[in-house]
Amino acid sequence: MEQRQQSKILYSCYFTTSKDGEQFIPEHVFSLQIAGTLTIYDSQSTHIYREGNFRLSRRNRLARFVKHPPEGGEFKSLSVFLNQETLRKLSEEWEMQAEPDHLSKSSVIKLKDDPLYQSYMNSLCVYLQLPEKEQATMLPLKVREAVMLLLKVNPELKNILFDFSEPGKIDLESFMQQNFSFNISLDRFAYLTGRSLATFKRDFQKVFNRSPRLWLQQRRLQEAFYLLHEKKKSVSEVYLDVGFENLSHFSYAFKKEFGRTPNEARQAF
Repeated sequence: MEQRQQSKILYSCYFTTSKDGEQFIPEHVFSLQIAGTLTIYDSQSTHIYREGNFRLSRRNRLARFVKHPPEGGEFKSLSVFLNQETLRKLSEEWEMQAEPDHLSKSSVIKLKDDPLYQSYMNSLCVYLQLPEKEQATMLPLKVREAVMLLLKVNPELKNILFDFSEPGKIDLESFMQQNFSFNISLDRFAYLTGRSLATFKRDFQKVFNRSPRLWLQQRRLQEAFYLLHEKKKSVSEVYLDVGFENLSHFSYAFKKEFGRTPNEARQAF
């Protein structure tokens, strides 16, 4: 069973550009971009959120987040995590169920500006200054308030917030070709394709005729070679974009696969 994060409120502050390591979104997250720019990549498109933009990150989705502070300033965002237990209780209490979702399939949805959203986020700034015990007492109320406001301003979000279904078994080859660059565990890949880890590995071997780990490394290296040689992207940018955790491992694997270093591949005509 997939583990869920607890509901929480998170204030993020960065002085330098940051690329988050975890690229799986386990719970819905309601956020305000306070300062700086957030660039979000999913398998289909790129989304840019600037100061004053509100967004809803959708659970069970993959996305890569890059946080850019403003010149001479700090990146700041405020987020409310909405866990499944809370949403289930509200769905029953309000007698509201999800209907087929015809909204965008992207991992993150840009929400329209609304004074109710702004007022709520302003109240969170005061809330975060309270002692931890008082915050813990008030947290369920603030999460409940967030859901109420989301449904008031964007009623169609009911079909996302109250959809408690888990990923079903989907086409493995198509999913992996679209999402190989996300740096997540095999357990995550298995879950998102509607399989146990054992079934995922067995099906993967049938489809790709190799193990998931070997295929992922080779596919990521192929993409890296293309980005370096054809697009002339920097090595420091590429290794993260294709799903490697550190530069030294990427450089070693790249040279072993292609017989040249990443820099040599980038500079070759």
